[in-house]
Amino acid sequence: MGLINFLFNGESRRNMRRLEKMATQVEALEPKYAAMTDAELRAQTDVLKGRLAKGETLDDILFDAFAVVREAAWRVLKLKHYHVQIIGGICLHQGRIAEMKTGEGKTLVATLPAYLNALTGKGVHIVTVNDYLARRDAEWMGKVHRFLGLTVGVVVPGMEDAAKKQAYNCDITYATNNELGFDYLRDNLKTDIRRMVQRELEFAIVDEVDSILIDEARTPLIISGKGDKSSELYERVDRFVRTLEGGFDDDGNMGEADTKDKKKKKPAEEEEEQPESKYGDYDDIARGAKYGDWDYVIDRKNRTVQITEKGAAKAEHFFNIDNLGDIDNAELNHHIQQALKAHKLFHRDEDYIVNDGEVIIVDEFTGRLMIGRRYSDGLHQAIEAKEGVKVRNENKTYATITFQNFFRLYKKLSGMTGTAKTGEGEFRTIYSLDVLEIPTNKPVIRKDMPDMVYATVDGKKRALLHEIETRHATGQPLLIGTATVEKSEEIARMLRKNGIKHNILNAKNHEREAEIVAQAGRLGAVTIATNMAGRGTDILLGGNAEYLAKKRMREEGVEHDMIELATSYAELEGEAEEQRK
Repeated sequence: MGLINFLFNGESRRNMRRLEKMATQVEALEPKYAAMTDAELRAQTDVLKGRLAKGETLDDILFDAFAVVREAAWRVLKLKHYHVQIIGGICLHQGRIAEMKTGEGKTLVATLPAYLNALTGKGVHIVTVNDYLARRDAEWMGKVHRFLGLTVGVVVPGMEDAAKKQAYNCDITYATNNELGFDYLRDNLKTDIRRMVQRELEFAIVDEVDSILIDEARTPLIISGKGDKSSELYERVDRFVRTLEGGFDDDGNMGEADTKDKKKKKPAEEEEEQPESKYGDYDDIARGAKYGDWDYVIDRKNRTVQITEKGAAKAEHFFNIDNLGDIDNAELNHHIQQALKAHKLFHRDEDYIVNDGEVIIVDEFTGRLMIGRRYSDGLHQAIEAKEGVKVRNENKTYATITFQNFFRLYKKLSGMTGTAKTGEGEFRTIYSLDVLEIPTNKPVIRKDMPDMVYATVDGKKRALLHEIETRHATGQPLLIGTATVEKSEEIARMLRKNGIKHNILNAKNHEREAEIVAQAGRLGAVTIATNMAGRGTDILLGGNAEYLAKKRMREEGVEHDMIELATSYAELEGEAEEQRK
């Protein structure tokens, strides 16, 4: 194993030396392009396209293309790619994964390979983890590409097909992994090729690549349509499931609904004398029967719940049937299992929220609402029955694909993240992608503090409140991360009670996301957020001056063109300085 690591590390060092030399060549072209006027710099796009038309390759024009983007970014954004960012850009162009630490400017890095590959006219997709980042990056980094004469599109949910087709026909398209996958499925269901919105899948740059290609790799995207009408069976099954008692998790501890049944547990001596279950010693159902004969057992580790023999007997009595395991009762058995999952494994304000009489899924990876999406196999209807809202029609699956299979359709694939090395084996095996660690521009001075563990929840809350009060008193901006919507609101109630002004960012108030993120870095700001403020979210110290300035002008009724003109960098810097004061 040590020899394998040595060989791989040796190859990485050789690759890094090659990329170092290439990045130096790009930097050497800076005086040439810095001397050009804006019009001359913009004209380089046509010059480079002409070189490709004459038979040169993308690798042949790489140095000039990267130097052009670097100069354009400086003129438009006042940002100039560092040496390590150029290395990252070359790495992405070569179809690799660039591991770049948090704060190293991965968003800016993507402009380099995106511009170079867009010169072919075949389109480049820059994939982000959520709609907010897709819109932000298309507007922010899109300024560089538009300055150079390329077209930039953004694809988000809710767009009409005509608008999506126009966005996909742009030179560079920003989109989320979800929307790209669903548009692919929708296109494959269309009967007229002229109605399809996507072009050939040419080149994708995946931001937070480990989250999308590994964490969510097996997540199925499902296109479904109206199926059979929902029957009152969901309500009947829900009433039955509410009568069931007990359950054990995978550690043999009593389930969440079982505290009142603790007295039923038999002494250990008697338990050892119990006859062996027909399900076997290690089966969850057997364990449920062995430790008190419960109606169901919960395996929390594998997120499964299973009805026991006792529960099946109750079902047979409740529904007046002879044998729940009979093939004729397969549908009823399925409904009971889904209702048990709805009650025991899916929790309100964690896995979903209820808004205006509708159950809306919360994405476990991004913390965002998945409006229009529904759980399959009757699970969504079971949750609707559990929450007492209208049970809507069941859906029938028409098309499905996993992220893993979808992204392997691209002719060239690359990605960037801060945490790729741990999944390098999977990247190599599944996607044929190697990982290159890009050094930081400056030594890391961030302090990663050790975890603090508390014996009780109340003790943790008191410590959290003390920490917030202490740091808030100094004016230090605070971001408090929570796992669920419910927990974020619980902390918010605690802060309100103690007179600490704050903002909450969760799936219930996602409309204010841009404003909350823009203000989260301001002096004295306290922000409570779920993982909506997770991967890729850029919180600027002092606040996002550009966003806040534009918002203020919109509120004052200033026209759009005048807003764009007024938010020059000099004014924005003044606005930021005013906020810091």
